[in-house]
Amino acid sequence: MQHFFVFKFTKWKRWALVIGMSFFAAVYLLTETTSTYSVFSTENGPQALVKSGQEDSKQVSLTFNISWGQEKVYDVLDVLKKENVHATFFVSGEWAERHPDILKKIAEDNHEIGMLGYRYKSYVQQDIEQVKKDLRQAREVFNKLGYSDTKLLRPPNGHFNEEILNTAEKMGFSVIYWSVNPNDWKNPGTEKIVNTVLEQTSDGDIVLLHASDAIKQTEKALEQIIPSIKEKKLEFVTISEIISNSSANSKTIE
Repeated sequence: MQHFFVFKFTKWKRWALVIGMSFFAAVYLLTETTSTYSVFSTENGPQALVKSGQEDSKQVSLTFNISWGQEKVYDVLDVLKKENVHATFFVSGEWAERHPDILKKIAEDNHEIGMLGYRYKSYVQQDIEQVKKDLRQAREVFNKLGYSDTKLLRPPNGHFNEEILNTAEKMGFSVIYWSVNPNDWKNPGTEKIVNTVLEQTSDGDIVLLHASDAIKQTEKALEQIIPSIKEKKLEFVTISEIISNSSANSKTIE
């Protein structure tokens, strides 16, 4: 059976879920193209994609967040190009405005572009009207830069709740979370990053990494991570490919 694992916050557990990911849900989704996304809606409401649970998918998605800086992203792009791997980059609208040339480079290297909203500020710390304003501003920026098909949204800091999921759905966004997070932005050591990713990554996982200037070890870690995952006979794909290659039915799992 093919299915998506998804992540949903309740009103009373929102912070526990953000920090601990105390429950996952699976959602039935049928998407026919890579350019058009349906929001992950279920009988229990909109959900966020955490990983693809498609049986024997042999697919893994590398994702990179960028909200500031202009140097380290090139190191990451060089490794990905050398290894012929296409990833999904989530960037803030504010960063995209400041670095349209880098965004163009990312797109020209055939990587997928998603958004982190406009300003990189936690949505759960803002009222919903501010969140809507931020999303509208981000959409306007990406449209002006020529990326009008940007529908993938990763809320800043990965923080969201049911109200934010509902808002994203109404505005036509698909909320993307992750299932593997080595906290590379903290620079815990190249070996630590490598070991965390390799120990936790399997079919359908979405790996969270960063390409902002704070990273000091991610480039070297990637040089080990990518070949090792390839040795496991897993294929690197973008988020849209994970979505388009999967369809299923499921129920919420707590």
